Amino acid sequence: MRIAVIDGQGGGVGKHIVEKLRKLLPEGVELLALGTNALATAQMLKAGANEGASGENAIVFNVNRVDFIVGPIGIVVPHAMAGELTPRIAEAVVRSPATKLLLPLIRGQCELVGIRAEPLPHLIDELVGRVKDMLVKSEGRVRC
Repeated sequence: MRIAVIDGQGGGVGKHIVEKLRKLLPEGVELLALGTNALATAQMLKAGANEGASGENAIVFNVNRVDFIVGPIGIVVPHAMAGELTPRIAEAVVRSPATKLLLPLIRGQCELVGIRAEPLPHLIDELVGRVKDMLVKSEGRVRC
């Protein structure tokens, strides 16, 4: 089972996601840190990701090679993360056959109506719990 964690800018959200996933998931689950920049990737690698890659092409190439994609919702919004999220990355993430679990974190002139305001640690706990539940349910159908 492979999970891509995608983040940009300073990589803080991705770092926290990787730390929580690493603690809760079985050893055989691979975590792939995909950063829009090297700093974000490095933060996720320090947090326990198995491997990492940075930049547009690395993200576009790898999103089709994972079972799950996790990160902030900005990873499907062109020009999010202060412009680091390119239209090509957003399209690749959306088109990927991987299951996507996205945190409702977005800055700028977009608002997600109907989403409850929760502190980031609570949202990450919920995301990680959902990944764990989905892994348990799909054990018999795991794609390698």
